[in-house]
Amino acid sequence: MRPAFHSLAAIAPPSGAALPRAAAAWAATITTGIAPRKGRRAAMRETKDAAAAPGWLAARRPDLFTGGDTLGTGFLARIARMGRVASGWLTTRPSRPLYTTESATHGAPNGAPNSFGQSADAPHYHLPVLPNEVIEALGEIDGKFIIDGTLGGGGHTELMLEAGARVLGIDRDPEAIAHARRRLARFGDRFTAHRADFSEIDTIPALRDSAGPNAILLDLGVSSRQLDAPERGFSFMREGPLDMRMGPDAPHTAAELLATIDEAGLVRILREYGEEPRARRIATAIIARRETTPLATTTDLAAVIERAVGRRSRIHPATRAFQAVRIAVNRELESLRTALDAVPRVLKPGGRLLVITFHSLEDRIVKHHLRERSIRFIDQPGWPEPRPNPDLRYRLISRKAIAPGADEISRNARARSAKLRVAELLPPSP
Repeated sequence: MRPAFHSLAAIAPPSGAALPRAAAAWAATITTGIAPRKGRRAAMRETKDAAAAPGWLAARRPDLFTGGDTLGTGFLARIARMGRVASGWLTTRPSRPLYTTESATHGAPNGAPNSFGQSADAPHYHLPVLPNEVIEALGEIDGKFIIDGTLGGGGHTELMLEAGARVLGIDRDPEAIAHARRRLARFGDRFTAHRADFSEIDTIPALRDSAGPNAILLDLGVSSRQLDAPERGFSFMREGPLDMRMGPDAPHTAAELLATIDEAGLVRILREYGEEPRARRIATAIIARRETTPLATTTDLAAVIERAVGRRSRIHPATRAFQAVRIAVNRELESLRTALDAVPRVLKPGGRLLVITFHSLEDRIVKHHLRERSIRFIDQPGWPEPRPNPDLRYRLISRKAIAPGADEISRNARARSAKLRVAELLPPSP
C-alpha cells in the first residue's frame, strides 16, 4: 500500500517501492517513459551533446542549482549519483533556449556566452508584465530602495535600476537568481539578490540594518522560462518530468504528491486551487491510474485527465488541474498570505506595495487583504456607531485593479490575465 496523506502539511516523499527509485530524487521522475521512444542513433547523438546541456536540472552542473548558495553535500551527492546512473531525458537533452519575444544584450560583453549556453544577445528570461504601469505606480524612483520579491529574470528590476533605484531581488529559484545576477551585473552594487521565498521577506539579513524599502513588488505566478522549460514540468505542452517545483526547497515533486495523496485530498486541491468543477472524476482517474503505473511525465497526467473528462473546447481539460497541483506543490497561496502579513513589518511608512496576480485565487486574496486594511471605520449590527478599524494599514492608490492594455496583450499574450493592485503603507497610529 502506498502511504496517503490528508493535508498538504503532511506530504512526504514516498518510500520503498511506492515509486521508481529515481522518482524521489530531485529530477528523476523522468527516467521512465521518454528515452525509450527515441531511436538508438538519436539517443547517442543527444548523449554526445550532454556535456553542453545548460538546463537547471543537469546533473553535471550543480553550480546552477545553487546560484552561488550552498544546498548541502547530501543534496549534491544525490545529483551526482543521478548523473552516473540516469539514462533518462535530463541527462541526454540540452535544455530549450530562454524564452521571450524580445532580445537585448545583458550579462556578458560582446555577445560572450553566459552560463546558460547562450550569448548575451539571447532572448530575455522572462518578459515582465505591466512594465509601464509598475513604474508609474512606484512614483519617484531615483535613489529609492525597492524590493522585488519575485525576481524571476529581472525584467521589472532592470526597469527600476535604469530609473536610478537600488534593488534587492528575492527568488526561490536558483536558476532565476543566477540569470539575474549576470543580466544585471552592469548596475554594480545597486543590485543584490537573495535566494528565499518571498514569504520570508521579514527574515532576510540584508534588511536588518536597513530603514526599510520604499516599495515592494510581488509579481506572482510562474515565469515564462519555468513554463517553457520542459524539464521543469510546469506545462503539458511538451513532455517533461512531473516536477513543478519553483525551487529545490519544495518538499516534494508533483509526481510524489500524486503518488501519495488520498482521493479526498486530491479532490480538495483540484477544487480549491484549480476551481475545477470535475474534480472528483479527475481525482478518481488519477488514483486508478497510479494503482497500475506511477504518473511520471506531464503528458502522462494530461492524457489521464483528458480521457477522464473529454475535450469540449480549445482549452485543454488539464489546464485547471495543472494549476492546482503546481499551487499545492509550491504552497503558493500560503506563501502569499504570509508575505502580505509580513509586508508592514518591512516596508517604510509611506512606501508602496505592488502586487501582480494572474488568476482569481491570488487576486481575491490580495483584494480582500488590502480592502480590509484600508477601511478607516468598521461597523456591525448592534453597534451604536462605527468604530476605528484596528487593522488599518494602507491607503489604496487605485480602488480597482490595473489591467494591461490591448497593445501589451498583443505583444505578450501571457499578460492578458494580469492584474496590478497598489497600496501605500500608512504611518503608525499615534
